[in-house]
Amino acid sequence: MQFFDPHVHMTSRTTDDYQAMADAGVVALIEPAFWLGQPRTGIATFRDYYASLIGWERFRSSQFGIKHYCTIGLNSREANNEALAEQVMEILPLFIYKEGVVGVGEIGFDDQTPAEEKYYRAQLDLAKEAGLPVQIHTPHRDKKRGTQRSMDIALEQGLDPKMVIVDHNNEETVNEVLDRGFWAAFTIYPFTKMGNERMVEVVKQYGPDRIMINSAADWGISDPLAVPKTAALMKQHGISDEVIRLVTYQNAITAFGQSGQIDEADFASVKDIDQSQKFEGNTVLRGGQQPRMDKNSLIIK
Repeated sequence: MQFFDPHVHMTSRTTDDYQAMADAGVVALIEPAFWLGQPRTGIATFRDYYASLIGWERFRSSQFGIKHYCTIGLNSREANNEALAEQVMEILPLFIYKEGVVGVGEIGFDDQTPAEEKYYRAQLDLAKEAGLPVQIHTPHRDKKRGTQRSMDIALEQGLDPKMVIVDHNNEETVNEVLDRGFWAAFTIYPFTKMGNERMVEVVKQYGPDRIMINSAADWGISDPLAVPKTAALMKQHGISDEVIRLVTYQNAITAFGQSGQIDEADFASVKDIDQSQKFEGNTVLRGGQQPRMDKNSLIIK
């Protein structure tokens, strides 16, 4: 079985994680722009970060046969520095139209401040103008209210719910998200968001329609193999292969494929791995490591 992780912060992960994900069947992923753990102090750091998502990180992923996409946006926590947020809004159009950018994200609320709402609305307008899906981060605190408010505002800004992926759902929010026609994404993240045994029960109760599973693995205690591990657990609990395929692979492609940027044929094109390749003079190999080179032909000339 092959998997699509539609939310994982590979910038925070080691190259070993790429190898493990490939071995577990992950063939594609989406890396949303996010909070790095400490405040960024200048616009240049945002510019370099966005460039890395469509440059080095995409290359690093390809060196393990995984197709890399990303979403670009101003994270909710960083919206509260309004002077810097204004500058970020000016450069976002330079990145959201790049190849491999499949949405505006992850955006939304953290502390649900007026500044967060201001830039959330502005980025919804940007996504609507670009015809891109939106990936919404829902807050850890007061989640139900934040999720409802996120959906209300998306509708007020004229977004079609089918273009909006509401992330970090739980048992408290899923029913309303689905009832209102939005996509419901679930993050399997130890201790804080969702456990995969709970996820099994959600899928049993609600079925696979408009539901997708991700790891959101980042610099915290998290697991980049959360998607394949949850698939295995669903299999053990008697959920059908087709339902598992929908929530761990196909639904993410259908939702983010509305960007026009995802072609499953591209998943195969990154399988011809040659780790001797370089990106701007750099390789994924460190001193003394030998490159892996996969041959795609039985013919020996």
